[in-house]
Amino acid sequence: MAAAARAAAVAVAVVVVVLGVEVAAALNTDGLALLALKFAVSEDPNGALSTWRDADNDPCGWSGVTCVDGGGGRVAGVELANFSLAGYLPSELSLLSELVTLSLPYNQLAGQIPVAITALQKLAALDLAHNLLSGQVPAGIGRLVSLSRLDLSSNQLNGSLPPAIAGLPRLSGVLNLSYNHFTGGIPPEFGGIPVAVSLDLRGNDLAGEIPQVGSLVNQGPTAFDDNPRLCGFPLKVECAGEKEDPRIPEANGGMNPGAAAAVGRPPRRRSSPTVPVLAAIVVVAIVAGVILQWQCRRRCAAATARDEEKESAKDKSGAVTLAGSEERRSGGEEGEVFVAVDDGFGMELEELLRASAFVVGKSRGGIVYRVVPGHGPAVAVRRLSEPDDGDGGSDSGWRRRRAFETEAAAIGRARHPNVARLRAYYYAPDEKLLIYDYLSNGSLHSALHGGPTASPTPLPWSMRLSIVQGAARGLAYLHECSPRRYVHGCIKSSKILLDDELRAHVSGFGLARLVAGGAHKAAAAQSKKLGGAACALRGGGGALAYVAPELRTPGGAAAAATQKGDVFALGVVLLEAVTGREPTEGEGGLELEAWVRRAFKEERPLSEVVDPTLLGEVHAKKQVLAVFHVALGCTEPDAELRPRMRAVAESLDRINA
Repeated sequence: MAAAARAAAVAVAVVVVVLGVEVAAALNTDGLALLALKFAVSEDPNGALSTWRDADNDPCGWSGVTCVDGGGGRVAGVELANFSLAGYLPSELSLLSELVTLSLPYNQLAGQIPVAITALQKLAALDLAHNLLSGQVPAGIGRLVSLSRLDLSSNQLNGSLPPAIAGLPRLSGVLNLSYNHFTGGIPPEFGGIPVAVSLDLRGNDLAGEIPQVGSLVNQGPTAFDDNPRLCGFPLKVECAGEKEDPRIPEANGGMNPGAAAAVGRPPRRRSSPTVPVLAAIVVVAIVAGVILQWQCRRRCAAATARDEEKESAKDKSGAVTLAGSEERRSGGEEGEVFVAVDDGFGMELEELLRASAFVVGKSRGGIVYRVVPGHGPAVAVRRLSEPDDGDGGSDSGWRRRRAFETEAAAIGRARHPNVARLRAYYYAPDEKLLIYDYLSNGSLHSALHGGPTASPTPLPWSMRLSIVQGAARGLAYLHECSPRRYVHGCIKSSKILLDDELRAHVSGFGLARLVAGGAHKAAAAQSKKLGGAACALRGGGGALAYVAPELRTPGGAAAAATQKGDVFALGVVLLEAVTGREPTEGEGGLELEAWVRRAFKEERPLSEVVDPTLLGEVHAKKQVLAVFHVALGCTEPDAELRPRMRAVAESLDRINA
């Protein structure tokens, strides 16, 4: 860089010799540097540089030039847009040591970007878009420590993207490198570019998978369009060899050989097609007859069996059992499936159904029990509620079972410290159970607002922050753990469960899809993601406050849930944690989110908004304020302005770093 600056100084000296001693005495150094630019312009059809005269004392009166306030004739800005200037960029520009803005877009400047330009330590905006510049971006561009806006779009630049751009400390506005000839992959360092920066890499020859790191995860697909060899999220182009579920371990099918054979057995060597087809027809006919007879008998006895279950299952302690009729207790029910998702779960079906069970939660989605076996730890069992669709065909029953097994297996593959872990599941035509680890400290909702498991002591700030950080990590995992991009669809503070160490575990993942998988075809087709927008709406009351605005519009409740809807709901949970209020407890009849947003707009004191029990923790004031800002970003009315869940998790993790 020093050598380039010396070369530029020598060139200016040459200019002085050419113009004569009178010019040297009249025009300052910045003026001489700009004259070098004028001489480098071979065509000026509009006369844009006609006012650049060597007889002036300084260039402050020249067209397109602004100077630093306070005199001295130092140049602060050069802005010459759309003048059809042809020529090149001289290295003498590096002598403009006070230059803040260099804007020369929509011209016909050619050649390379001079390396000497990286000496401009005060340069904040560099716009060279829509020219004919070629070659590589100078490797030393990372030395432009004041640069906040960089637009090199629509040129003929080539080579690889310089990772040093990501290290620009003040980059905050635009980084536009689109429509050039950049090749190679996107450097992982680009994940360090701030989320607020508008990144545009369209129209290049970039290749490979888009790194799933940092702010790159938060970019939309338009930032990477027109790069035919780019792949991976957020583009709808899968990378070659990418597996369906690369980051989630496969479920253990060893506990259920029959199910494993149905879905995981590799194809056998082909033989003559006639024999298998005839055999399949015979088997289907026999199975259909058996199942039809069984369903007739089953439906006739269903009401009686359930009434007997309610009366006979109660014991003196107030507990019930999960066992139903004698047929199920004997384990002989046709079509039932019991699968342990992991090897660590050793409870047998018989033991589970006969163990004492205590109701700990109810919703329209079903009942949750704490089941206490004769030995081993307690487990949580969710009994799913499912309306009968009236379709009694054997083929429909088989499809419902397969749909349930597929979705339960997907839930079981989700393994993260902050996601409630599915240990096993049970399916029968009229009974569906999900078995989880039992978490004894209830939910974040009860810890904040009171409940049977709530502590009489309010949650301290450090615990609240740790809990919401864990919840955000768990949700980010669900959003990013596979190409399917799972959606929870029903985030509430009551869905964030707490273990003995008050570690957060996101629960309820995939329940809407499980119910849809067993209902009629229209409902199943309607929910194409794990979760449904109507989940929170069905809860009524305060549940509506967790629903994003775009899902409250007419027809929104029937739409599939979205990841941005999850982000909105988590933002409401964050507001609960910092205000201590229910999501419907904003003042003036407002919901909590609207009330907090108005309070910040009115610049009301933080003490009027924050949970009064936290006011004594003076050291936490900055952290509380930071969480408020994250929450308001999550609950932006425009879904496109909300960050991705991974960005939310990273922002929360940085708060107490």
